[in-house]
Parts: sequence; structure tokens; C-alpha cells
Amino acid sequence: MKTHYRTHMCGEITKQQLGEEVTVSGWVQRRRDLGGVIFIHLRDRTGIIQLVIDSTKQKEIFETADKVRSEYVLQVKGKVIMRDEENFNPAIATGEIELYTETITILDAAQTPPIYIDDNDKAGESIRLEYRYLDLRKFSMQEKIIKRHQTVQAVRSFLNNEGFLEIETPILTKPTPEGARDFLVPSRLQQGLFFALPQSPQLYKQILMISGFDRYYQIAKCFRDEDLRQDRQPEFTQIDMELSFVEPEDIMEINERMMISIFKQVMGYDIPYPIPRMPFAEAMERFGSDKPDVRFGMELKDITDIVRNCGFKVFSSAAEHGSVRAINAKAGNDALSRRDLDGLTDFVKQFGAKGLAWFVVEKDNVKSPVAKFLTNDEMDDILRRMEAEVGDIIFVVADKDKIVFDSLGQLRLNLAQKLNVEMKDGFEFLWVTDFPMFEYDETDGRYYAMHHPFTAPRDEDIPLLDSDPDKVRAKAYDLVVNGMELGGGSIRIHNQDLQKKIFSVMNFDDDTIQRKFGFLLEALKYGTPPHGGLAFGLDRLMMLLTGADNIREVIAFPRTQNHSCLMMKSPAAADASALEELGIRVMPKLS
Repeated sequence: MKTHYRTHMCGEITKQQLGEEVTVSGWVQRRRDLGGVIFIHLRDRTGIIQLVIDSTKQKEIFETADKVRSEYVLQVKGKVIMRDEENFNPAIATGEIELYTETITILDAAQTPPIYIDDNDKAGESIRLEYRYLDLRKFSMQEKIIKRHQTVQAVRSFLNNEGFLEIETPILTKPTPEGARDFLVPSRLQQGLFFALPQSPQLYKQILMISGFDRYYQIAKCFRDEDLRQDRQPEFTQIDMELSFVEPEDIMEINERMMISIFKQVMGYDIPYPIPRMPFAEAMERFGSDKPDVRFGMELKDITDIVRNCGFKVFSSAAEHGSVRAINAKAGNDALSRRDLDGLTDFVKQFGAKGLAWFVVEKDNVKSPVAKFLTNDEMDDILRRMEAEVGDIIFVVADKDKIVFDSLGQLRLNLAQKLNVEMKDGFEFLWVTDFPMFEYDETDGRYYAMHHPFTAPRDEDIPLLDSDPDKVRAKAYDLVVNGMELGGGSIRIHNQDLQKKIFSVMNFDDDTIQRKFGFLLEALKYGTPPHGGLAFGLDRLMMLLTGADNIREVIAFPRTQNHSCLMMKSPAAADASALEELGIRVMPKLS
């Protein structure tokens, strides 16, 4: 770190340098004038060193120090000395030493910043994002960005040692017909045509396998023009990889070892090996989610058989075309009021449920608006299956399976927060496997790929492509941690005829197939190895590694909910001359 401006970093000076003359540079954290003595805390990204200037012995330096204010940039030369013992500061690494200042140079003055450069600053997120360069000076923010760097280095080191090659793929690519919306880039030289920013390097990395590179990886920038959530950004980073001559177990095994290595190096945390596997169908049956949080119970139970012929039409009708399932909120009656129960009914309606039945288990009674429609035997069977005890509340949703799973899966998470349900400490990793190959969209009247249309079906399910596509399972796998999907992947189709078949199940005609994917089908003619891959969301991984509850905390320059950068004031209008050169006219937005 030695340069013209410094011999040492502020936070790296120790008692080993006692008596030495050092030069440091950084920002003023704070300045205290005690009359005859000025103390200055000088900060860089490694920490803080205290400067001391005595007016009786250092009059000229004292005059300069007297001008200094917070966030001034200084270069300071001085001698490392011990603090008086009563002035030790255990809150900082350099708390037993200080710098007896010999020269101070003000490299740049600073106005009073609009946010306080301190981890306890309470500024709102909007102003923090507008002045992101100031926000990033905080130790807590710098620690997250530094940890991100360390994580990327750990990934590169691991994959390099496993025989992977880091290969860059294009940012200007082709619009895709499936998945989220693309960000489009107009072509100046071929007006009327557009590039797209990549949602992932998917097809390029498959082409690399056809090219014989065997093991590829990339720390890849990806883009999706979609509405934001807490763990989403329009521009994000993937740890992307692809391997040849592999099956799912091979890919999962390598990535388990990589995660174990990352968490050990960056956090000192030991992930149990091997990571458990759970088929998609089991995850939905037990947790109502393909990314289950397995740190706590409250699992779904199917009570369809019990209520199939009951007197409550909502239950009996759902049993014919879907299912009736329940969760048990243990001791929920002590924490939830009638108003809370009504609020939970509104909550599940967000996920398509028409209503929410509930049963409060009392000592000699079950209180519920629907209890009168059930026989004593039916009620007893429900209580027995739900392992219900006095004080529990059983919640029931009856509808099509997808609605039941979505509603109860989200309700389970909601109740865990409301009831402060005890959860296992640490990180609970889980592979979810054997996803359905397709999802049927009733509005469009066609099948969509659950992952993407290049995912290979399980070998034994290929005959079902013609007779029953709903039952076809994919060679796909997601890694889930504490209920968050960290990443996912699949084995890809390496046979041209099978790829055409998948396109046809998705109702692509020959012209669409050729126009959108002709280059891939052409490449598949010339000898394609079995291959597959996986991509982890680096930003989500950093949320786990840093304990952040917002993805914007682990990205240096993130976007807001409407994709804006408040610091640079983007997006912004383009010059009329630039639009004319591109052959683009901006139409007024219809209200």
C-alpha cells in the first residue's frame, strides 16, 4: 500500500511501529479541540488512527489542524506513540496508540456532508442512494463490499483448481422469447433491429460445451426488465458455470464443495456435508414451496381424504378438483386475535385462495365458523392428523393444488414471524430436485418451461412428452438456503431431435423455432456432449454472508424500485440527434 501519500494504512498501524515515523492519508472522522490539544480521528478503509497535536509544541501544525473539519482529506506524517493508559480505546484496533503529528497537509476540504459517515446514521434509503459515495465510506458498507471481493476471489480460486476456465460471453445478445422481459438495445447500423442485454449467458455457455471447453465459469453481469423485490435488481451478478460429461449428482457435488469452501473462508462457518436432497413434489407437499425454509416445522398436512364427503361444500368440492390441506400454528390462540384471523384471511387471498378456514382448539371444544358442518369423527380425525393440542389454531385452505400450496406456503412463513417461531440457528442448505418440466398457462393455452426450454427431461419421463407433459420431470436442481433460492441449474438437452420435441410441446411452430433458435439446432448437429450447469446469484449469496436484509446493501451502486439510480439521475432522456441516428421516435405514454 506504500505510495507517495502513505507508508501505512490507518487501521494497520500497531505497537510494533512504536517510535517509527509513518505517513498516513485519509478522511477526518471527527475532530476534538480540548483547548491546548487537538485530537483528530483519521479514517481509511482499514480503520482509524488518532492524531494528536499540541498547541504549545506544534503551533504551526496546530493552526492547520484548527481548520480541519469532518471529511477533510489529509496527509499526515508523525511518530507512533503509546496513549496514556486511561485513554485506551478498545472500540478500535489502534486504541492503544496514536500518532504524534509532525506535518499535516490538507489535500482537499469538504462541505458538511448531507449524511453522517457513521454506522449508526439514521438517514433514509433515498438520501443514502443519492449520496452513495458518502454512504460507502461507512465501515459497515465497506465491510460488505470487501467481503464481496473476498467471496469472488474464493469462487475463482476454487473453480480454477477444479479445472474450470473463466471465459467472457457477450453483453449484446439476442432477444429471448421466454422468461422475464429483456432490456433492448437498438442497433444504429441495422435500424429496426435490436440487441438484448443477457438475462443469463445460457446459450453461449452451452455453445462453449459444444466447442469442447468442458468446464466454463464466469462472474457474469445479467439483466432482467422486471419489477423489483427485496432480493431482485434489474442488473445483477451470477456465478455462472457449465460442465460437460456430467449428470446432476456431479454438478451438485462440486457446488457443495464450493459452498463449503466459501462459507469456511469468508465466515468461518462449517456447512454439513453432504447437503440434503428433497424432490420438488415432497417440498410442495410438506412446505408449500419449492424453496422451503426447513429451519422450523409447521408443515402442511393433507386432510382431503377426511373431508371428501363432509357437509362443508367448500371442502368437499375442492376434494374433487384439488385438495384440502392444513397447517398447525402451535399455541397460536395465545398470540392471535379475531382481527388477526381476519387479516390472515385477507393475506391468503393475495395468492388466489377464496378464503381461509380456521379451528381454535380449546379444552373441551373446537371454535370455528365451519365446525358445525363437520361430524365429531371428522373433527377428531383432523385434530389427530394435525397433532393438535389445546391452544393451537389449525388453518385450512381448499382449492386447486397450486393455490393451496402457494397460500399455505406463504401463510406458514407469515405465521412464523407473527408467532416468533423458534428456528434452527445458522444456515440450512437444501437441494430441491426433480422439478416439473412444464407449467401450463390456462390463459395462453400452452405449456411453458418451468426453468428454460433447454432443460433435459428425466430419461424415464421422455415417453410422457406425447401423452402427459404435466408428469414430465426435469433434470433440474435448485440450492435453497433458509428459504431463499440461492441458485439453480439443470442438465441440458444435447440432442437436436429432443430439443425440437420440447419446442413443439411448448407450441413453437417450425418458423419460430428456426428464427429464435436455429443457430442452436445447427450447433447440435455436430456432436454435443452431455452437459449441464448452474448459476448462483452472487448478490443473494452476499446477503447471506453479510446478514443484510436488503440486496441493495451488498451492491456498490444499486437501483431503486423503479430502476432509477438516484446518484447519477438515470435513466435520462436521450438527445434528439442520438434518437434520430438510431431511427427511434419516443411516443408519449398513454395514460
